[in-house]
Amino acid sequence: MDDPGSQASGQQAHPAFLAHHFQSTAQQFHAGKLGMWIFLVTEILLFGGLFCAYAVYRANHPEIFVYAHRYLDKTLGAVNTAVLILSSLTMAWGVHCAQRDQRRGLILCLGLTLLCASVFLGIKYVEYRHKWKEGLLWASRYRPVAEAGHGAGGQEPTGTVPEGPRNVGIFFSIYFLMTGLHAVHVLAGMGAITWVMARAARRHFGSHYFGPVDYVGLYWHLVDMIWIYLFPLLYLIH
Repeated sequence: MDDPGSQASGQQAHPAFLAHHFQSTAQQFHAGKLGMWIFLVTEILLFGGLFCAYAVYRANHPEIFVYAHRYLDKTLGAVNTAVLILSSLTMAWGVHCAQRDQRRGLILCLGLTLLCASVFLGIKYVEYRHKWKEGLLWASRYRPVAEAGHGAGGQEPTGTVPEGPRNVGIFFSIYFLMTGLHAVHVLAGMGAITWVMARAARRHFGSHYFGPVDYVGLYWHLVDMIWIYLFPLLYLIH
């Protein structure tokens, strides 16, 4: 018959947040972090393939990229870059707060990160809406029109823009694919941050247990880093 005292001691040595197949919180943390790094490598491979496609098309059709990038708003792109860099800082500080039992600071930082992500997606919506109205779309749907201004309520297009190089739609296909996939990852990150934020509100994290905050932070930093590459490659072509 087991000693009740030994059972109680075993329960104390195995906290509720420690999965049964781990012997210590450190082992669980490092295993989780290894799993996250493996996942991030697959994400890098995914976007790496797209960056390779970008390099091939740009090498073979440089005139298309030089011509078409002028239709991207560099100011909005730069603002979005600054917003994501700020979100990385707030996310990193959130991890710092979790490690030091600063629950309110953690929730505040996660909230600010969500706010930055929302601003980023809002700006992308403005950009996409403008491209849609002007017909600056992918592949065969590329039908550029001039700015509206003449006609009922200034809503009718004045005509087509000057003819550019052939197959300009290739650039916008790459643009929408890469930025759209990145936006999906931003949405996924927002969902993960919301989940972590809800758990933080229920006091699930502290200096003894902050793994999920750290893992989501790693994912978010990768999302930010991908955009830091996308911005100059798409918006700052010379």
